[in-house]
Amino acid sequence: MTTGRPTKQRLIGLDPGLQKTGWGIIDVEGSRLIHVANGVVYSDRSYSLAERLMQLFDGLQQVMSDWEPHSAAVEETFVNKNPSSTLKLGQARGIALLVPALAGVSVAEYSPNHIKKTVVGSGHAGKEQVAAMLKILLPQATINGEDAGDALAVAICHAHSGGGHGTLHETVTKDPSGATRGGAQILYRGSR
Repeated sequence: MTTGRPTKQRLIGLDPGLQKTGWGIIDVEGSRLIHVANGVVYSDRSYSLAERLMQLFDGLQQVMSDWEPHSAAVEETFVNKNPSSTLKLGQARGIALLVPALAGVSVAEYSPNHIKKTVVGSGHAGKEQVAAMLKILLPQATINGEDAGDALAVAICHAHSGGGHGTLHETVTKDPSGATRGGAQILYRGSR
């Protein structure tokens, strides 16, 4: 008799940013975390804001298509001193929330302190402590920079918070047209 849930859940964590949006994918089998892939989607600073957001959109759509996660989690935005930077980060974060939802994947959000507390045990842990814990939790992973590492931490937090098991927001069905645009630069680490 099946429970209706896959025995393996694939989760994607996203660390949004206008210049670089990190992504990290893990599989969860019972209490085991398995690194699948991680990378960064870049936008070109010489482009307009709209074009940069489109690059992030296209790149994240490609990641979702390539890896087909069951559930997604996005780091919440903290307020910067610079209102313009905060607004741009919020727009990039909107793309990070939209792309999985358009793919029909449930999306959760976690604060930076909640992510650090879940991964390290302290909500005020430094980046070096998070990086050290990632090496322990995902020993086979080659992490493609700080943004990808932060995204993996989001995915781990999501796994420990019950990600992919009906505790998240409702999903949105995918547009059947499947229209795509090119131009995104995506770096991959991991095996397919």
